[in-house]
Amino acid sequence: MSTNFEVKRTTHLSKQQVYDGLIDLDAANYWMQGLVGIERLDVGLMQVGSEWKESRKMFGQVATEHFEVVELNEPDKIVLRCDGKKGTTGKGEYIFTYKVTSSDNLTEIKLIGEIKGLTGITKLFGKMMAGTFKKASAKDLDALIAFLER
Repeated sequence: MSTNFEVKRTTHLSKQQVYDGLIDLDAANYWMQGLVGIERLDVGLMQVGSEWKESRKMFGQVATEHFEVVELNEPDKIVLRCDGKKGTTGKGEYIFTYKVTSSDNLTEIKLIGEIKGLTGITKLFGKMMAGTFKKASAKDLDALIAFLER
């Protein structure tokens, strides 16, 4: 059983601008809240299989998580997987699906988050943390849009 959350945002940016902004790890330090650093584990353009470690300061501590690109469908969809066993979390699997659509000169970004693989007490905390993940993801999308609109 998984825990899910969803965040939607709209912008006047094009789908391509949003897509490019989401996969540009080099620019993340300009907009991503609490970012300490990103360490690419491969080189070249972002592609399926690309991996990185992302460190952020959260709740007063630095947490590092391992991300992998699972799917890229330019400029419509990005799916990222965070393997909690390889990071500070130590448990679970976190899937972040970004769907980018446009109509009437507006682009919508929909982030669907899924938290899987938690058991026992961590499953309970996972359900409680879904709200925290949703708020943090909303702030990230707001910050990304503000950065790209400059």
